[in-house]
Amino acid sequence: MAAVTSLLHDQSVSISCPCADSEEDLLPLHSFTRFKTLVLSLAAKSGLAGEIKTAVDINTIANKVYQHNFPGVKLLQRNIQSLTAKEINSYNIDMILMSPPCQPFTRVGLKRDTSDSRTCSFLHLLKLFPDIDRRWKYLLVENVKGFEKSEACYQLIQVLEALDFRYQQFILSPSMFSIPNTRHRYYLIAKRNPLDFTFSQQPNVMESFPVTLHGACNDTGKVYEEMFSLNSKYECLVQENEVQSEETCYALSNILEVEKFANYFEAFKLPEKVLEKHSWLLDIVWLKSRRSCCFTKAYAHYVEGTGSVFCPESPEKVASTFQHVRSYEPGSSEHLQLLKGLKLRYFTPREISRLMCFPDQYFSFPSDITTKQSYRLLGNSINVHVVALLILLMTAGDNVC
Repeated sequence: MAAVTSLLHDQSVSISCPCADSEEDLLPLHSFTRFKTLVLSLAAKSGLAGEIKTAVDINTIANKVYQHNFPGVKLLQRNIQSLTAKEINSYNIDMILMSPPCQPFTRVGLKRDTSDSRTCSFLHLLKLFPDIDRRWKYLLVENVKGFEKSEACYQLIQVLEALDFRYQQFILSPSMFSIPNTRHRYYLIAKRNPLDFTFSQQPNVMESFPVTLHGACNDTGKVYEEMFSLNSKYECLVQENEVQSEETCYALSNILEVEKFANYFEAFKLPEKVLEKHSWLLDIVWLKSRRSCCFTKAYAHYVEGTGSVFCPESPEKVASTFQHVRSYEPGSSEHLQLLKGLKLRYFTPREISRLMCFPDQYFSFPSDITTKQSYRLLGNSINVHVVALLILLMTAGDNVC
């Protein structure tokens, strides 16, 4: 088992897992991760064992976090546009996992698509695909919702069809898997003929997972049992006496750093200027809340649309407080003191990483990485659990676990 990994976009990663009925290893190449899931986390979550052989990145902060979590891994600085098909073929890969830079496709960006220079590395890989050995038979792509309507996506599909790959596109969110976080993302899984999916393919973008992971496991096979077992960890956190549906999520109390002393959270309290000017824009959640908004790299820098904030007080007190503050001039001492009484704070990097399903035992930030740096890295991340399930779905029926 061998692996090459990276943290930022424009870089590469490869992981491996043993095939049950073969002496060969399944060797994936993972590209454009921009702090997308650490490979060890993915391997641990999906049940596919992997050894990281080489890490490649150009960002010093991401490299520091990577080295902290993988101290024994060789770490190189490298831009993916310097990769050649010959070099990729030297890795003898079976799988490519990639997450191209999302800025050219985001709803708040300019949506310059393939004319954006940040898409160049993705287009470079598409040009290399036809020259990669046929041993390569799996592909997983992640990006923001909206990528499915882009020219870049169209070019990806054209290349895959020319190379005789079957594929399925998805828009999925962690909230579909009992995780209280909304983060809709585009995913594509593909496998080369004659390999086939074990679920019914759809010509359109699927907006649900094609395997039932709630209730009893009705599907047979080791991979399906792994998927069901993997998801049951989060489903079990949902209270037993609650009527469950496919989008019933566990309470946020399960991800809070309850082991910390109260003074630890002082650094995460909302600053007065936010309370004075932007309190009406806040998305406030509570201990028993079963949802949270998508966290972005601008969390704690901008207010609207960057992620939820936590309130230890009751929803009733919050509603009452916001009703009372209407009686005072915004920015007045009375207005500010009422809002400060709610003890609103940002979620900590550890709490957000838990929502992203990074396992506590495998992942942490070095002590000299700032909170702002942590937020920026996590905001560009993916949900480990969702990707782990997709890897299992993609390889189901192929004896790779």
